[in-house]
Amino acid sequence: MDYSRFGLSAAPAMQTRAAYGWRADFERQLSDDDRALTPARITAIHRSRLQAATPEGELTLPVQHGPDDPVTVGDWVLVAPETPRLVRRLDRLSLLKRRAAGSEARAQLIAANVDTLFVVTSCNADFSEARLERYLATARAGGVTPVVLLTKADLADPAPFAQRARALMPGLLAEPLDARAPATADHLAPWLARGQTVAFAGSSGVGKSTLVNTLAGTDLLATQGIREDDAKGRHTTTGRAMFRLPSGAWVIDTPGMRELGLAEAGEGIEAVFPEIEALARACRFSDCAHETEPGCAIRAALEAGTLDPRRLARWRKLTAEDARTAETAAQRRARDRAFGRMVREATSLKKR
Repeated sequence: MDYSRFGLSAAPAMQTRAAYGWRADFERQLSDDDRALTPARITAIHRSRLQAATPEGELTLPVQHGPDDPVTVGDWVLVAPETPRLVRRLDRLSLLKRRAAGSEARAQLIAANVDTLFVVTSCNADFSEARLERYLATARAGGVTPVVLLTKADLADPAPFAQRARALMPGLLAEPLDARAPATADHLAPWLARGQTVAFAGSSGVGKSTLVNTLAGTDLLATQGIREDDAKGRHTTTGRAMFRLPSGAWVIDTPGMRELGLAEAGEGIEAVFPEIEALARACRFSDCAHETEPGCAIRAALEAGTLDPRRLARWRKLTAEDARTAETAAQRRARDRAFGRMVREATSLKKR
């Protein structure tokens, strides 16, 4: 998308890399040989080219990465300035990813070096603990701080929704707001400082695009209303891109986060369900399935009424899904290694 017609740019004229999200962690990755290269941040990915931003201006780079080391929006890369061409990607501070569609369940990269994931839901029938826990686990697995934003707070009492959201994870912040209100930018200012990077996730129709437009101060993204019968809406964002808000913060719009399959989210699940994970570690047997085994701490908590069976069911679903994905990935890597050996052996025989 061309953001310049809205008065926004993927590469505004600024003086320092810090304004683009540069951190000391990236600086420490630079060797003496790297000093001749230009650090740039990926702001958009197209089929045959990458867009990147530097304090000196925008760059267009050819797509050179392989499937085993792809770049995504938000990545920092080093560029040979005379070409320009991408030389290498710097190690990430955080990474949001999901399970891509298809039987092989490959991980699809969503955004890198994100500071905060705004998980957007609304104070109506869209609110779902199961969906929120999925987003929270993905954020924590990727090293990103999640914050729940409760939209449409002007149309319902937000207090019960905020209470339900905060109960999903220790220390979780849940902020009720009106996505259209100009004061929303001030409300979210702690997460929107200069050089900070935020991403948005949530189901269709909850007000993500409206919220981004409010923060940008212009109609940047298309919006659609919700259906009255089920409080659902149509998805209005179709491509990932990174742009700057008037506050100096960077926004990565993430349509791939609407339908979210877990990918390598074990640590995130543990962070969202610490009380269940602690019970599981207290079981008599390390391989306890928490069904009929003696000495099962989870079954004891259920019988004592100290564990919500609905929350346990959601934990079971997420852990089972993540285990299936991990197994599929391992099988795929083994198959790739076997194929590589076969190719090498065939090449060796041919040379004889």
